[in-house]
Amino acid sequence: MPTVLRAGPYRLFFYAGDRDEPQHIHVEREDKVAKFWLDPVRLQRSGGFNRAELVRIEIL
Repeated sequence: MPTVLRAGPYRLFFYAGDRDEPQHIHVEREDKVAKFWLDPVRLQRSGGFNRAELVRIEIL
């Protein structure tokens, strides 16, 4: 799971085996996770992040 960016408490990474899906990035902080499609950037799924935090992550 290569890390693309660490920004504050967030780690943005991808799985090398996710080849059958559109380009996306995974985000984690502690036990929370989210997945964003990249073109265009939009939330695909979230587990534990509140809406305000998801907006901050999307801006990253």
